[in-house]
Amino acid sequence: MASNTISNPNVDPENNGSKSSQGSGDVVINVDSRSPTLVPSESRRKYSAAATTKTTCSSLKSPASTLSPAQIEEEISKTITIPLQDYPKGYPLQAAFQSSEPSWSIYRGFNYLHSRVLLELQDELRCLEEELTDLDLIDLENGDGKRLRSRKDDLRQAKREKTKSQRASLLAAIRDKLVNYDEILVKARELNVFQRPSKRDYRSFRTWFWNVKPLNYELEEQFIKRKEDLITLRHGREWAGFDGFVESCIRKIHCRLTQKLFATPELRAKTNDECIYYYSPSRIEKLVGMIITLVVFILLVLPVVAMYKLTCIGDRNSTFDAVGILVVFTLLFSAAMSLLTKAKRHELFAASAAYCAVLVVFISNFNDSRGQGVGRS
Repeated sequence: MASNTISNPNVDPENNGSKSSQGSGDVVINVDSRSPTLVPSESRRKYSAAATTKTTCSSLKSPASTLSPAQIEEEISKTITIPLQDYPKGYPLQAAFQSSEPSWSIYRGFNYLHSRVLLELQDELRCLEEELTDLDLIDLENGDGKRLRSRKDDLRQAKREKTKSQRASLLAAIRDKLVNYDEILVKARELNVFQRPSKRDYRSFRTWFWNVKPLNYELEEQFIKRKEDLITLRHGREWAGFDGFVESCIRKIHCRLTQKLFATPELRAKTNDECIYYYSPSRIEKLVGMIITLVVFILLVLPVVAMYKLTCIGDRNSTFDAVGILVVFTLLFSAAMSLLTKAKRHELFAASAAYCAVLVVFISNFNDSRGQGVGRS
């Protein structure tokens, strides 16, 4: 079976005398060169001789010690990546595809079923609560109020009547229902914290599903159409915003250069499909960080240069013009922080206030230096 094939894209199976995995059940295995089966016969004789003599383990040389540092580094750097095309078509291929990229880890949340189960348990607990209230009122009206004041008296009275305490049995049933209710309630709350798949990720998954059609049963395929009930396992801290836009731009200009810059060798070996692109999130984050740094640098330098030229004129109106530039660039900085990052409201307010304070200090310093210059003249 193809799912049992362990292939390495850097090794040619024909050169190793191995059979192709397609159409056969053979398993292609990359044999580690450090395996004891590859030890020369002379070395094996040394090992067998060492077993009969009293020698220390340090006197035995490992087969790996005969390798050069470059060969050792190459062995350590080797990785195994199973391409998508090696998985059988069906649920194995779909599972491999959805697990190959966090963007495609999209599943149903079953919010409706969670709600139905919670409502069912809620009403069952309500009925048990009414039974417990009625039982307490009955004991109180029959003059058995001491059974309400002491659990020991309740159990003792039930023992006298040679029956099991109805109140204890009822409370045990309530406890079991409450445990189930609380567990599902907590799980439903945790489920609501999961992010919804972005429009870009959902579209990519639907496109792959339409082109490949891994399943052949219509009802099993319909889960992807329940968009409002889908959740993603991908962490949506910043990826749903500017990072996703940058990745979309890279996909549109996909070429060998972009694939080499933004995809690791393991990602490039995941599939041979020309319509599926894998990019490293860490590399894209570095590019996004460089872009944001450049934008912040421009927003700091441009207003400083503009206000420096205005404050050096010496006209009274130049100060008002500088204040206008301050307001405009503070708004631009706030908009950039809001669009390029997922900063919270208080973080956005603090950053904008600090940016505005820097520009205000710059204007006041130049106004003071200009006033001192006029006084000396």
